[in-house]
Amino acid sequence: MNRTGLLLALLSAVLFGASTPFAKLLLGDMSAQMAAGLLYLGSGLGLAVVLGARAALRLPSHDEAPLTRADLPCLLGVIATGGVAGPLLLMAGLARSDAASASLLLNMESIATLMIAWVVFRENVDRRLLVGAACIVLGAGVLSWQGHAAVAPGALYIIAACVCWGIDNNLSGRLSGADPVRIAMLKGVVAGSVNLCAALVLQRAHMPDAAVVAAAGGVGFLGYGVSLVAFMLGLRHLGAARTGAYFALAPFIGAVVSVMLFHAHDLGRLAVAGMFMAVGLWLHLSERHDHEHEHTVMAHTHRHVHDEHHQHEHGPDDPAGEPHTHHHVHARLVHSHPHYPDLHHRHDHDGDGHSHDPDHTHGPDGHTHAA
Repeated sequence: MNRTGLLLALLSAVLFGASTPFAKLLLGDMSAQMAAGLLYLGSGLGLAVVLGARAALRLPSHDEAPLTRADLPCLLGVIATGGVAGPLLLMAGLARSDAASASLLLNMESIATLMIAWVVFRENVDRRLLVGAACIVLGAGVLSWQGHAAVAPGALYIIAACVCWGIDNNLSGRLSGADPVRIAMLKGVVAGSVNLCAALVLQRAHMPDAAVVAAAGGVGFLGYGVSLVAFMLGLRHLGAARTGAYFALAPFIGAVVSVMLFHAHDLGRLAVAGMFMAVGLWLHLSERHDHEHEHTVMAHTHRHVHDEHHQHEHGPDDPAGEPHTHHHVHARLVHSHPHYPDLHHRHDHDGDGHSHDPDHTHGPDGHTHAA
């Protein structure tokens, strides 16, 4: 198990899940589009301060790989789906739903992320991962069940937001080798500005009080900005499907916070839901994917240390010390070890000639890599 990726994905889930009820509280003072703009602008401006401080202090993470022109299509897709459309749809749904139900509906993001990773990007997903995800969703269902099947007025907006974020998460996986703080900052500033300007110009909305603006900025910085940075670092280690599956715990966190703020759920149902989610989390934690796989020749730029996947010569202009960032070439490598669909293990498991244990979850560390 890649514990670094796991902790990052869980941190992202906790921060985002806890932010949803607080975002609901802020909606009493502003429109949905105004809230979406302030939340994302808070995340972007907060991360801009982090970038400036990181460079000034020359902290160890200041040398992340820069964005390139080739990253522009994915970056624009991330901003459009995850930064503009997703938050706007979520705020519209929150305005029409109670906070706890909205938190639970956000579980659809992990399902959208997993399905897009599996079907569109062909990331390996096996039965263990699917069953674990189903347990987590079942836990959310226990919390949201009201004794009859009904669609809340804001449900379709929130589900649409989750689909947008599912697209965003998979596109972000294509960018996970680049600096996550810079990507999240750009996403926050651009998306926040678009939604804020639309609220002020098109809706003729008025800016709320300074205290409300500051609160929205704080919630956005932690729940959207820092959460997104942790999520993108998780993508680097685990791939989209697995990071999205761990992120599915966010609705449970949101429901717990909603209980404390609004007393919206009874503790019995919360305990049952927690049990289902614990089983799902255990299934993911106990996953092991190990088989012989081939790494094809690949060239790219990202922050790395010289491990078994990074055995290359340095030129006179390449940085010394580790970790470091520079353009490097991976030679062809065939080996076997436990792996996940991280930056270096995105390979097709269909018809690859290897013998796989069907009970092992394939965390693709084999590789047909796109740099």
